[in-house]
Amino acid sequence: MSTIEFNTKFADLTQMLNAFAYNLTKNKEEAKDLYQETAFRALTNRDKFRTGTNFKAWLFTIMKNIFINNYRKKVKKNTILDSTDNMYYINSGKTIVDNKAESNILMDELNYMVKNLDEGLRIPFEMHYVGYKYQEIADELELPLGTVKSRIFFARKELKNLVTKRYNKAV
Repeated sequence: MSTIEFNTKFADLTQMLNAFAYNLTKNKEEAKDLYQETAFRALTNRDKFRTGTNFKAWLFTIMKNIFINNYRKKVKKNTILDSTDNMYYINSGKTIVDNKAESNILMDELNYMVKNLDEGLRIPFEMHYVGYKYQEIADELELPLGTVKSRIFFARKELKNLVTKRYNKAV
């Protein structure tokens, strides 16, 4: 294929190549760059085109391969490689350290409030808190089931009042 034929066929496909470039990149400026790179590669590798093969497919393949290579370069460029032994540096800036001091203080205060409950309320409440069922607590303390339920209810109510008072005083 002569240079004139090559350039004529290439010029005939310019509009389709631009449309394909935009379809790949979804950006006008990047599409123009992709088209120019494709044109440059096609013209410099004109001698590699075999006469009798599909010229349009050859150009579109060049464009698609350039796009894929550029995409892979972008992805690789945005990847951070950390060569340190312990991977500390790569993880240091993006990790959020959970500080549980506030919840620990609240738990300490709640435990103190529970310990200061009347013994008749505290014991059934603590047993229920650690996992005993109502009937097991009633059997252990030799109390009626309804009494155990009401004592646990009143313990919760008392704790709720203490926490509310504490919160209102803090605010």
